[in-house]
This record gives sequence, C-alpha cells and structure tokens, in this order.
Amino acid sequence: MRSLPAYAFIALVGALITMVSTGPARAIAERIGYTAQPDERKVHQKVTPYGGGAAMMVGICVALVVSVTVPTLRMVATSSHELLGVLIAAGVIFVVGVIDDFREMSAPAKVAGQFLAASVLYFSGSTMYQFKLPFAGLVVLGPSILPVITAVWVFAIANAINLIDGLDGLAAGIVAIASATLCVYGLRLEDLGLLPVTNIGPLVAAVTFGVCVGFLRDNFYPARLFMGDAGSLLLGLLMSASTMVIGGRTPPASGLTFFFFAPLLIPVFILGVPLLDASWAFVRRTASGQGFHTPDKNHIHHRLMRLGHGHRRTVIILWLWTALLCGFVLFPLFEPRVNEAIPFGVAGLLVALLTWFHPRRGRTAGESEPDAAPAPSSARR
Repeated sequence: MRSLPAYAFIALVGALITMVSTGPARAIAERIGYTAQPDERKVHQKVTPYGGGAAMMVGICVALVVSVTVPTLRMVATSSHELLGVLIAAGVIFVVGVIDDFREMSAPAKVAGQFLAASVLYFSGSTMYQFKLPFAGLVVLGPSILPVITAVWVFAIANAINLIDGLDGLAAGIVAIASATLCVYGLRLEDLGLLPVTNIGPLVAAVTFGVCVGFLRDNFYPARLFMGDAGSLLLGLLMSASTMVIGGRTPPASGLTFFFFAPLLIPVFILGVPLLDASWAFVRRTASGQGFHTPDKNHIHHRLMRLGHGHRRTVIILWLWTALLCGFVLFPLFEPRVNEAIPFGVAGLLVALLTWFHPRRGRTAGESEPDAAPAPSSARR
C-alpha cells in the first residue's frame, strides 16, 4: 500500500487540528452554556462542556482541505463532487446534533435531519451502487430504491454510534479502530485492482480516525469534553459514507477473502459493538412498547458495569472487542488461507456475546432486573 503514508499524514493533520481545537471549543461551550448537566441518570458528577463535535468538525474541514494539496491525494479529492457532498452532509448532521444537544428534538425531527444529510450524500454520488448477497449474486441498485437504502444506512450507523456514546472515550475509541480498519481495507482493495484509486472511502476513513484520536485526549475518563449528539451523529455520518463507497462498490471477484461474498458485511464486523447494541436496544424497546429513542440503562456498557467492571475497564473491553472483530476483516485480506476458519470464528464470537450479555445472565428465577448503571455521560440515551 504505497499511498498509505499520504493517508497517515492526513489522519495526523485531522488529529492535531482536533486536539488544538478542543481548548477553544471547551471555552466557548462553557461560556454559552453548551454543557451536560449531571443528574441521577448520568455517569459524570460535574458540569461538563460539549464542543467535542465542533472540534472534530474543524479537524475534518482542515484535513480535507489539506488533502487537496497532497499530490497523491489530489485526484481523490477533486475527481468528483463526492467529497464535497460528504462535507456538506457532515455539516447538516452536525447542526442537527447541536440543536438536539441544546434542546432535545423530537424523534421525527431528528430522523428528518438525518435523512436530509443522507439525501446530500445521495445527490453528490457518495453512496453505494450495488451489493452482493451470499450465494445470490450481485444486486445493482436503481434510482428508485437507492435514496431509501442510503437513508436507512445513514440512519442505522449514525444512531448506532449515537447510542454507544455512553461512557467517556467509548464511541471515539470504537470509531477510531473501525475507521483505521476500513482505511487499510480500502487501500488493500485498491492495490488488488478491485477499487479505483480515486475512491474517497479510504480518505474519509483516515480523516475519521484522525479526529477521533485527537479528541480522545480530552474525552478519555475522566472526560473534560463531550462530543454530544453533534459529534456522535457526525462520526456516524462519516462511517456510513465511507462504508457505502467501499463496500457498495466492490466488483464481483473471486473469494480472495470471505467478505468478497458480501462486502457490505464489513461494517457489520468493524462496527459490530455499536450495531449489536443498537439492534438489542430496538428489540428491547419495541417489545416493551417504547419508542426507539426512549432512554434506558441496558446498553452493553451498562451490563459490563453491572458485572463489576469500572468505567475505564469497560471502555477498554469494548475497544478490544472492536479490535478483535476488525481483525476478522483484515487478517484474511493479507492471509487468505485463514478464510475457512472465519465462519467458525464468527460463530464462536456470537456464542460468547450471547452468553456474556444475555439479559438474564446472573439472575435466578423470579429475580427482577438489577438496578441499572447510570445513563450515558455525553447525551440523553
């Protein structure tokens, strides 16, 4: 991957700019009252400013502008309007998140904002063109269904990141690991001739990784700055865009890796922790007659804390789970001989997750659900 140093440089730019921006963002947030107030449902015990999303937005803008000046990346950034579409969509969903942080939006209004951002991606061309189903072949997406699929994809990933943003450093760390994996995966596909070198996915993923790393300095426990919905929805938008333009454009190919049978399974693995948590939340809340956005205290991180893990240990455990899932994506790409073991490894992971996080684990018959851990620290979940 000869172009990897250029992408690493852009990630470094995003990290440094975000890191420098956190100070002013924190000061401005405190001055205007853009803060998270402690209460009985939250982990943090003191008033903590939002503003992390704004710092990341600055880092994204600067990193993408700098990418135009890098010879290796100039063609990627300027060959189409896709990157501009990602930037505009990021701005749209960032504004939606800021409004929701200041005054809680209704669920329909919040979803409408996410669909608006998805529409920007669609009209700029920053979306998938096709997807492959295991044993069913290639499905080419037509203009009648593509806007819907784009909107659903953005909604699913953005809300998965939003819901997992419940402990200091958790969402930023998970997205950092996932985006780094996606960047390397996309560049490897380019080397194999399966993606054009002008595909914007690796660049968006590299920028996402950089801003997450830059933000973690102020967000790891005990956090001095929260990303809020502005930051979590922003990261979700970037991950949805990069996964669509990589996983949704991989052409038919031989089974070099297991994921060539269904490239859109890649985000299911690299974002396995937040997607699994969001899926359980949807089922749990729907079964109880609640709305999807109704807060509760039964997320994966809450369960880990009820098992006795502390704040930092819980975060690190979920980081390690994400790294393990990402390993299932990357390792076969560089060592195809392990492909036969992937289905068995996946089955083992599912059994372990169901065993460890089953709702009734540790409860005897007739016992009620134990008192839940405090609610997320950076937003209302």
